Amino acid sequence: MSKQESQTGQPDIQKADIDAGQTPQENQTEPKMDEVNQELTAEEKIAQLEAGLAETHDQFLRKAAEFENFRKRMNQEKQSSIEYANQSLLLDIIPIIDDFERAIQAGENGLQTGTSDYSGFLEGVKMIEKRFVSQLEAKWGLKRFNSAGELFDPNLHEALMMEKSADVNEAIVQEDFEKGYYLKERVIRAAKVKVLMPENG
Repeated sequence: MSKQESQTGQPDIQKADIDAGQTPQENQTEPKMDEVNQELTAEEKIAQLEAGLAETHDQFLRKAAEFENFRKRMNQEKQSSIEYANQSLLLDIIPIIDDFERAIQAGENGLQTGTSDYSGFLEGVKMIEKRFVSQLEAKWGLKRFNSAGELFDPNLHEALMMEKSADVNEAIVQEDFEKGYYLKERVIRAAKVKVLMPENG
C-alpha cells in the first residue's frame, strides 16, 4: 500500500485515470457516441415523416383535382344526354314529316292544275299515318288502343259525355273522341270517350 493510499484509504484516482489513458476532465465532459447516434436518428426520422406527410398531401390534392374534373365531366355528359335524349325518336319522325310535305305539295299542285285526286290524296295520308303509328309501336313501345265497345275503366278512360241507355247493364264506352295510348305497359294518355250508362244505375 502506497503512502497516499494509506492516508486516504482510496486508490490514487489520478494514477488510475492516467493508466487508463484518460484524464479526469476527459472522462467527465466527453459525450458518448451512442447518445449522438440516437439524437441524429431521431432528427432523421422527423425529416422522413415530414417528407412523407408532404407527399401524402400532394397526392391528396391531385386526387381531389382529378375527382372534381371527373364530376364536371359526368355532369356535362348527363346534361348532354338529357338535351339529346330524343334524337333517335326525332330521326324516325323526320321521314314521316317528309312524307307529309310531299303529300301536301301534291295536293297543292293538283289544286293549281285542276287535276286533284282527292281519293288518292286521302289514301296517301292514311298510309303515312299507318306507317307512323306502326313505327312508334314497333320501335318505341307506343301503342294506341281503341275503347269503343269496351267496359268503362277510369284507369283507361276519361268520360267527356255520359248517356243513359236501356241497352246496357254496365257502363260501356260508346265512342272515342280521342284514343288512348300506352307506353310499353303504362297508360300515358287516357282515352277521351262517350259512355253509355244503364238506366237503373
